[in-house]
Amino acid sequence: MNNLISAVLLAAVAFLVCEAGNPCCSEPCQNRGVCTALGSDDYECDCTRTGFYGQNCTTPEFLTWIKVTLKPSPNTVHYLLTHFKGFWNIVNNISFLRDFIMRYVLTSRSHFIDSPPTYNSDYGYKSWEAYSNLSYYTRALPPVSDDCPTPMGVVGKNELPDAKLLAEKLLLRRQFIPDPQGTSLMFGFFAQHFTHQFFKSDLKKGPAFTLAKGHGVDLSHIYGDNLERQHKLRLFKEGKLKYQMLDSEMYPPTVKDAGVEMHYPPHVPEADRFAVGHEAFGLVPGLMMYATIWLREHNRVCDVLKEVHPDWDDERLFQTTRLILIGETIKIVIEDYVQHLSGYHFKLKFDPELLFNQRFQYQNRIASEFNTLYHWHPLMPDSFHIEAREYSYKEFVFNNTVVTEHGINNLVESFSKQIAGRVAGGRNVPGPVMYVSIKSIEHSRQMRYQSLNAYRKRFSMKPYTSFTDLTGETEMAAILEELYGHVDAVELYPGLLVEKPRQNAIFGETMVEMGAPFSLKGLMGNPICSPEYWKPSTFGGKVGFDIVNSASLQKLVCNNVRGPCPVASFHVPDVKDTGSMIINSSTSHSGDINPTVILKKRTTEL
Repeated sequence: MNNLISAVLLAAVAFLVCEAGNPCCSEPCQNRGVCTALGSDDYECDCTRTGFYGQNCTTPEFLTWIKVTLKPSPNTVHYLLTHFKGFWNIVNNISFLRDFIMRYVLTSRSHFIDSPPTYNSDYGYKSWEAYSNLSYYTRALPPVSDDCPTPMGVVGKNELPDAKLLAEKLLLRRQFIPDPQGTSLMFGFFAQHFTHQFFKSDLKKGPAFTLAKGHGVDLSHIYGDNLERQHKLRLFKEGKLKYQMLDSEMYPPTVKDAGVEMHYPPHVPEADRFAVGHEAFGLVPGLMMYATIWLREHNRVCDVLKEVHPDWDDERLFQTTRLILIGETIKIVIEDYVQHLSGYHFKLKFDPELLFNQRFQYQNRIASEFNTLYHWHPLMPDSFHIEAREYSYKEFVFNNTVVTEHGINNLVESFSKQIAGRVAGGRNVPGPVMYVSIKSIEHSRQMRYQSLNAYRKRFSMKPYTSFTDLTGETEMAAILEELYGHVDAVELYPGLLVEKPRQNAIFGETMVEMGAPFSLKGLMGNPICSPEYWKPSTFGGKVGFDIVNSASLQKLVCNNVRGPCPVASFHVPDVKDTGSMIINSSTSHSGDINPTVILKKRTTEL
């Protein structure tokens, strides 16, 4: 009965919209059905392989009805996985149960992602161009048609709210809100460093285009995104990358010595202009810290391989080491990084063999929505605490001396102890990086993203029915209603940041349920995870395979620092003690420079 009422209402809305031009603007086709306009007064829904049928794909087939009836909600699943620790400890120690659950996690998440890709920002229908042109980000949902009555389709106001006003009212930090999940700055800088190998918008062409050629984990942020840059960063001896020694420790070479382009403002001395794979990683010391760790790891692994394979030439040592570091990265991301984000008591596992008998494609295309949702600037604090010193944003940006003076050991220890900000819940973007949030809103509009609720439906979540349902409170809900007029008109990026967080969590439901499929498909779709690649010989034999299979954040750090190894963690040791130190710092540093303004044309994603 409810399905019948829903179908009637959808048909009625579609009929009313017909007079405005495009009947598909009302999104009449449900459950991932594809709408095709038949002139200006009719449409048809393609329900093929959706598990539903009917005019608007709203009537479930029998097996679909059983599946939908029995399937728990995402919040229920999240609750089960983040509670009952004793039960999950048992599961984690029973191999076949752990493997079964991990396989389900991987397949259920990755099946949300279209492979091969379907749309881009210029083609809201299937086209060869959308598939073959790798200079575009792909799209999870097609853009809102430019002939729709409103920017969000058929609901909401005729004009979207001013981006700056929207950001100031709902996103700008009033007071630092620490992450209740206990996320550390070590996590925040890892997120930034890791993702910018594949989030690299070509803003000369527009935000719908990417400069990243690999569309996944290729470590181009370490090795450069083209062969010319890679060659300039290589030593061409024993497979190693160029480096310099400072106080008996290895650091990246200078721009002068490497001869590669990096983005530094004029005031940075030549000796402090380090050269690494990503041209913008001189922006903050947290990025250069990770760049230095991975440089050391590459050269360390080269030494390990050289000892086992003394007959190998420079090229083979380099290429095999790169594959090993890709494997290390994916294992660390799944078992340390995603594990922390999830908050699960179930222990995630990186094991490509779990998918060898599954329907799975070893390819990936980065979606623009994934790029947009990953703008987690609320993670950043008001100031940065390293050893006994506090750095403002003005003192921190473009300052590689922070790295060399404190050393990698002290940076790791300090960033592991300082708590990051909560991402969901609104009003936690630091003033110095507000510019990036405003640009994110503007870029989303250029690409004509569908609404937050449209994406919730796309990823099998129930759409929010009211503004208070979205925010979990009344003040921001009232502002949203004033700005947008209808909950179905709330934009994706602002909606993700003001969405009510899950209990004691860093994110809201939509961020997790939408982001996880992109993440896991991108990681497990990597070529090294395929049956043809995932074998010891790919990684130089048992020694290289063991490096991949035993990788962890802690081990990565310990293998590449001098002296006692600091605790390296994505979780602060004590949330309350650490958080109190940060909360007492100034709330916005509004007088600091905006670090993105200097490079705003090239680094708006940082």
